[in-house]
Formats: sequence, C-alpha cells, structure tokens
Amino acid sequence: MTVAIVQTAGAAIAAVLLLAAMICAGIRIVRGPTAPDRVVALDMLGTLGVAGAGMAVIASGATAFIDIALGVALVSFLTATAFAAFIERGSINEEEEQ
Repeated sequence: MTVAIVQTAGAAIAAVLLLAAMICAGIRIVRGPTAPDRVVALDMLGTLGVAGAGMAVIASGATAFIDIALGVALVSFLTATAFAAFIERGSINEEEEQ
C-alpha cells in the first residue's frame, strides 16, 4: 500500500467518526436534560466544527479553511463563556424553577 492510499483511508475514517460525533452532540443539545449539558454539547459541537475545518484542509489542500477553523474556535469559546456566565447568574438555572 502506498502512503496516499493510507492517508486517504485515514481521512475518510476520521470524517465518518467526526460526523458521528457531531450527530451525538446535536442529540445532546436537543435532549438536554439540563442547560449546562446543552452548553457543553454546544461547545463540543464548536470543537468538532474546528476539526471539520481541519479535515477540509486535508481533503482540499486549501489553507483558507485554517482561517475558518480559527474563526469557529473563537466564536465557540465566546458562546460557551457567555452561556456559562448566563447560567451562573441564575437566569436559566433549572433547579430554581422546579
């Protein structure tokens, strides 16, 4: 086997596993059960988006996807931080509602 075949097969397997992880994170966002679980799943989805952009760099060879990965990472960090502060403040704390 040549190196190109092994690299192509590895990239395909990684893409399938990445898609499966994204589906699992999406299910956790929808099903919950608590707001912190949803925030962690959203952060994981952002991290998987960065990994997906990295896979796009490998598949296409275009380095523009690196900029996209950096942008997704920054937005993911800011949203996770904002949601964590929002939950800590108690505005969507589900224990107080019950």
